[in-house]
Amino acid sequence: MTDAAYLQPGATRRTPQAAAGRHCLPLLLLALAGALAGPCAAAAEPGGDSDSIIAVLQKVQDAARSTDYAGVFTYQEGAQLQSTRVVHLVDGTGERELLDTLDGPPREFIRHNEQVQYLIPEKKLIVMLPRRADQFPGVLLGDGKSIPANYTLTREGHEARVAGRECHMLELRPRDAARYGYRLCTDATTSLLLKAQTLSPQRTVIDQVSFTSLRVGHGISADELNSRWKTQGWQVHRASVQPVDLSKQGWRIPAPPGFQAITQVTRSMRAGRQVSQLVLSDGLAAISVFIEPTGSAHDAVPPKGAVHKGAMNIFGTRIGDHWLTAIGEVPVDTLRGIAQSTEYVPLIAPQP
Repeated sequence: MTDAAYLQPGATRRTPQAAAGRHCLPLLLLALAGALAGPCAAAAEPGGDSDSIIAVLQKVQDAARSTDYAGVFTYQEGAQLQSTRVVHLVDGTGERELLDTLDGPPREFIRHNEQVQYLIPEKKLIVMLPRRADQFPGVLLGDGKSIPANYTLTREGHEARVAGRECHMLELRPRDAARYGYRLCTDATTSLLLKAQTLSPQRTVIDQVSFTSLRVGHGISADELNSRWKTQGWQVHRASVQPVDLSKQGWRIPAPPGFQAITQVTRSMRAGRQVSQLVLSDGLAAISVFIEPTGSAHDAVPPKGAVHKGAMNIFGTRIGDHWLTAIGEVPVDTLRGIAQSTEYVPLIAPQP
């Protein structure tokens, strides 16, 4: 995998290093993404009210944007552990944030409001990226209005501790098999998300991200946001992205139940490759569908069939003269359904 994968938002969530850790996957497939380690019995009242579910998650989302905090969080998938130092500060100019990966090749993400600079030191390269609202400790994609139709909220009957802080346990259970569930632990004082687990249909943990150390509130210095790299003279790359209507190009791509299209774009890649991307979301989970001609030059050949890595699943197939690759943190059958049900009907050019 190359770092250009970060130019493609939409499928992975949680953390930047969660994507960076999937070194076995080709470029096209990496899209820009309680202290309990196993299943636990739900104790208390189900939060079935739609307004209640949205209000709880919006409070968590607001805390991620408005709270000053600094610490280290760790992404875990199986035996793989990857840590990131984070500093988040709100000042008169808005939100400012630094993410500094602590494992593997050094990487930094420097954000000011909606604009992100992704630093690749060994290449002396800065890649300009859009902000991902659902990146940990954020949780929502969009306004979340569709979430109650796809998930139920259960409040666990006990408190937990993460990074030395008391937190409330919540579980979002999917209403169908098209998506995973989530277990969240939110700070008892600020509502900041301290830990998030992705749950299998059997409610076992597939992957998780959690703070291991955390400071909240006053005492976070603006100096902590400074990059450790001198970037003067580095190359700056801005992705070439154009909106597109795939249906007008002859594509019929079915959305799984509860998912809606939120983005359709065409991206210019290496060697003049044009890759179209459709992003689908149910408010929590996201799926990206990539389409490109079969003759495109590749760093690696797109997969055919299913590929699995933690909560991330990929399903690829060939449709006519195109590769279609569906990728997302959803069950592989959801992606298989998209890929196998997609139709391409080339438009007939008007006769002169």
